[in-house]
This record gives sequence, C-alpha cells and structure tokens, in this order.
Amino acid sequence: MAFQPILRCSAEGGTSIYAYEALVRGPNGEGAGSVMSQVTDRNRYLFDQTCRVRAIEMASALGLGGTAAALSINFMPNAVYEPRACIRASLAAAGRAGLAHNRLVFEFTENEAMRNPEHLLRILACYREIGFRTAIDDFGAGYSGLGLLAEFQPDTVKLDMALVQGLDRDRVRRIILRHVLALCTELDITVVAEGVETRDEFQALRDLGITLFQGYLIGRPGFEQLPAALLPA
Repeated sequence: MAFQPILRCSAEGGTSIYAYEALVRGPNGEGAGSVMSQVTDRNRYLFDQTCRVRAIEMASALGLGGTAAALSINFMPNAVYEPRACIRASLAAAGRAGLAHNRLVFEFTENEAMRNPEHLLRILACYREIGFRTAIDDFGAGYSGLGLLAEFQPDTVKLDMALVQGLDRDRVRRIILRHVLALCTELDITVVAEGVETRDEFQALRDLGITLFQGYLIGRPGFEQLPAALLPA
C-alpha cells in the first residue's frame, strides 16, 4: 500500500491531516494499474478483502492510531456478495488496530455505483449502520452523480480531478464547482478536491470555500509510509 494525505485548511489558516487514502501497489511499488490488471472474477473477492485488511494493518503499524486522521479505503461493490458477511474481516482488523469505526471511510466511484445501484445502496446502508463513513470518489466523472445523491447521501464527495484541474483559468468549471459545493453543503456532505497540482488551483478552490485538498501539490503517495501534507507556499 501507498498512502496519500488529505489536507484540511481551516478558515482561520490552521492545517491538519484530515485522512490518508490507501492506494494499492505491487510488492516493488508497481502502480495500481499493474495490480488491477491482474484482478479477475475468480480472485476479485479475495483481492478486495486482502486490500482492506492490509490497508488497516499497515496504516496502524505506521502510526495512524496516534493521529486524528481517518483512513480512506477503496472497495469494489461487485466483490461484496453480502454486506455483513463481507465486512467481518475489516471489522476484525479495525478491532486489532484499535481504530474506531468512524475513522474508516469506504470509497467507491460514481461509475461503479451504476453497475448495480440497488446492491450498492444495501452495502452503504449496512456500512452506515455499523458506523463507517462513505465517500463517492471521482464525483463528476460520469453522469450518475446527482441521481445517486438523490438516493443516498454519503459522508464525503471527492471531486474528480477533471473538474479541478485548470479551474483557475476556466469560468465554467468554477461555476459548476460553486454550485456542487452549495448542494453538498445543504445536504451536509463534506467535499474533498482531488488532483490539486498547482498553487493557482489550490487558491481558486479555497476562494470557493473548499477546505479539504488532495493531490501532488499537497503530498504524493508514500509507499508503505504516512507522508506529511504540505500547505502550498
């Protein structure tokens, strides 16, 4: 696993690490694409379960428990045959690590949500009942996001980098993001801006009122480490 920080910037100027996202890597640091290309229908369940447990155990060993940061884990809805049965290993790992359930965030992508919406909603309802947090990743990348929000309101929406990158030079992107942020605020959904790579993007997002940031400008993924997050100078 590699871990990428998500930075919180308060209106008063203070900063803290809001969460770390666990990102799958090969044993020698190979990227996610290389690893995911080896996932098939036969090994998807085992892969999903192993990644969850590995993320929790490694983050704990690296000292996550001594911080206030959450741990965000990507999961595969189509690897979950029954929500409560398939969460047992994650619950056991969290118990061994001493991590409260509300410090675990389970992410799914907008596109994954539309493969079997009813199944996903059952998973999310179960996770919320247990006390986990949920997040839509890559929000705005597809065409289903608003419909999904009408059915289920996650704790967090992570804006797709296609909406974020270049918004400082793009009036249309700023208008879209301003209204997405207003919608999420009214629904009590936290917003994270992903893919932040330049100081100008960061400042434009701050001007819109966004306080949570993830991207190379903030901190690159650290292979088997919890890297520091940096406030852009």
